[in-house]
Amino acid sequence: MAEFTTNEVLRIENLCVSFGGLKAVDDLSFSVYEKEIFGLIGPNGAGKTTVFNCVTQFNKPDSGSIHFRTDAHRVSKGGEGDVTLNLVGRPVHSIIKLGLVRTFQNVEVIRELSLIDNVLIGAHIDFKATVLEQALKLPRARREERALRKKAEEALDFMGIADRKELPAGSQPYGVLKKVELARTLMCDPKLIIMDEPAAGLNDTETDALSHSIRSIRDTYQCTILLIEHDMHLVMNLCDRICAISFGKFLAVDVPDEIKKNKLVQEAYLGEED
Repeated sequence: MAEFTTNEVLRIENLCVSFGGLKAVDDLSFSVYEKEIFGLIGPNGAGKTTVFNCVTQFNKPDSGSIHFRTDAHRVSKGGEGDVTLNLVGRPVHSIIKLGLVRTFQNVEVIRELSLIDNVLIGAHIDFKATVLEQALKLPRARREERALRKKAEEALDFMGIADRKELPAGSQPYGVLKKVELARTLMCDPKLIIMDEPAAGLNDTETDALSHSIRSIRDTYQCTILLIEHDMHLVMNLCDRICAISFGKFLAVDVPDEIKKNKLVQEAYLGEED
């Protein structure tokens, strides 16, 4: 692997994934830079979600590498500076500890729990108290619970839904649940947030608000955003750079205005211009 540049946070190199005889991702390479909003686009079946699943190790690639730069202290106690790791082969549960978190196409909440309890689920990696300490509500467990609850309240407030924190998730509209998912990612002190179709199911007003929220998350939490989205208006107005793929193959990566003009992208995804 060539040396990371100073502003790379994620590098995918020569990624290949097959399911039976179908090549879902075919020798794909691209890099995502620190604190940018990066879009991955392509027609249905292009392999976008498969790429995301490989980054988070839900799917294991046949070949290729996925290198991620994170803070050294996330990897070892007392670590300083940055460290670059190949994510391929790492256990799924270990990925979140590196500061890499994701949302899904379908809202993943526990409808019987309150909004704040759903957000607190995102803090499970931060609990140091043992199960026994938590069951007996010993001092360390109580201190941790107070601190994490305060953090969850701040995340809900940031998303503008703190006034609903004690309401059950099942009673809330879809747009609010999308915000709950985003608030949950903030509990993990994210370095990179992967969003799989964040605007799916939202109306125009909610989509505009989502765009503002994503920018605010990037700017306030100083993290990188990598997203898949079919709403081209959102993608073109939100993303700093965009990578287009088709049938798992790389087409182009560029700023939105150049992607719009790219002939291969027009033919594969946006439709040919007259």
